[in-house]
Amino acid sequence: MDRDKLKGTEADQLSVLKNYLDAFRQQLINEVKTLLKQGYVPIGKKWIKSSELKEELDIGHGKLQTMRNSRIISFTRVGGTIFYDRQDIENMMEQNKILKNEKTNKR
Repeated sequence: MDRDKLKGTEADQLSVLKNYLDAFRQQLINEVKTLLKQGYVPIGKKWIKSSELKEELDIGHGKLQTMRNSRIISFTRVGGTIFYDRQDIENMMEQNKILKNEKTNKR
């Protein structure tokens, strides 16, 4: 086989590989975007900060402080930063869930 044909074959293979990798990259980006739109939280992020929790629950600083003071929500303080265990937050939300036909007490 002469060298020009070999170079052409390598170039073809590289072109095919590049096209495959470009398509794979685009598919991966689209899947990540879909997961983020669905509210996906990466596994491994066990602890979240106050700012993240306030945003997720759509509450202010005062409400979060009241929830901590009244022990509705558990937390850990490291230095001056407060962290919340995501599983504890999910448990709290489940415990306070009001079912469809359940009557609520107005406070």
